[in-house]
Amino acid sequence: MTRRFGDRATFAVEVGDVESPHLRTVDVWAAGKQLTTDDNSAYLPSLCRAMRSTAAQVRQRNVRACPLPGRSPEAVFRLLEQDETELREVFWFLQWGETLDNVSRYAYLDDDLVLVFAFWRPTHPFPDDLGRIFVATLPPDDFATTVLTAADLLDAEPVR
Repeated sequence: MTRRFGDRATFAVEVGDVESPHLRTVDVWAAGKQLTTDDNSAYLPSLCRAMRSTAAQVRQRNVRACPLPGRSPEAVFRLLEQDETELREVFWFLQWGETLDNVSRYAYLDDDLVLVFAFWRPTHPFPDDLGRIFVATLPPDDFATTVLTAADLLDAEPVR
């Protein structure tokens, strides 16, 4: 049975079937888009650690402010993608392993947490998504609660 934490329209984590003692189906959604389209088999020891780290970072507001105030999230994404310095690395977000490596994603604070992302693989199952930039905006505490609640379930439920 799949359990959803959060709202797919903004940000959600869905915890699904146990695949093996250390693997479980985990889907991540933002802005109504499933980010884990290529790989949703998550290695739990590293995923749970990464999820908790990201949630703490956001809850403590240890996320940088918008690097280009006054610009749209889409413009910020494009400029970060084109950046050849280390600036864009400061805004990398959801570094949760292979399940999300099909998506370029950045985040910053602009009162709310702003997550901007785009699918980059030509084999993405939804061709109309390629070349588009998606934006999810939500209160930082809502994001942190969603992620921590999902991580708690992943840690608490025994794997078979």
